[in-house]
Amino acid sequence: MEEKKENKETLDKKTLKDFFKTVLFIVVVVSFIRIFFAQAFNIPSGSMKPTLLVGDFILVNKLVYGDWSIGIPFTNIDFYRYKNRITKPKRGDVIVFKYPENPKIDFIKRIIGLPGDIVEVKNDIVYVNGTPLKREKIGFYHEENYQATKYIEYIPRKDGSVYSYTIMEIFDGEGKNFGPVEVPKGHYFVLGDNRDNSRDSRFWGFVPDDYIIGLAFVIYFSIDTKHPGIRFNRIGKVIR
Repeated sequence: MEEKKENKETLDKKTLKDFFKTVLFIVVVVSFIRIFFAQAFNIPSGSMKPTLLVGDFILVNKLVYGDWSIGIPFTNIDFYRYKNRITKPKRGDVIVFKYPENPKIDFIKRIIGLPGDIVEVKNDIVYVNGTPLKREKIGFYHEENYQATKYIEYIPRKDGSVYSYTIMEIFDGEGKNFGPVEVPKGHYFVLGDNRDNSRDSRFWGFVPDDYIIGLAFVIYFSIDTKHPGIRFNRIGKVIR
């Protein structure tokens, strides 16, 4: 009887030891990934529809802009951060950044204006350096008690290429006219893809370069919060 009790205690200790070893392994792996490669975020609002939906979980590439940090896994707490801009952010990039009015909060938007650009919005049309961004109507976005028009918008990049992405607008909304403003050195002008339902640079100003965390590049998980269920068709979708 005593032998069985000793064996059970030994087994319990081994199980507990294995559990802590597994947890430690996960923490080390996640820390390594978080420091050098990517960081996970979830989408809490609809400001980036139709590109990103509420309930999407995304990965953010921290290396693409030469940014990495050491901190606590599964949190946004950093002890040390190193930044060396190998590749600079481009027009059209979807970035995660610290909200300028409260750096403890992370935001996600699309870069429209680079340092030195002149940005203006007239009757919903965005102008960069005096040139309107071309757009093409592609249909409608439907949701419960909500409908918006979807467009492909095209934005020129400094290398001469043209980048395209999907935006949407409703008949009424804020921010239909703005500017013109010049983007200061070391800052970026960002907009949400859900143009009439986004609090962005039109309302609170520019994003400092030092506040940029990384480039959003893929949806690794998605759950419908209104009708609980996994949206399998969004898993693995590349963000552009």
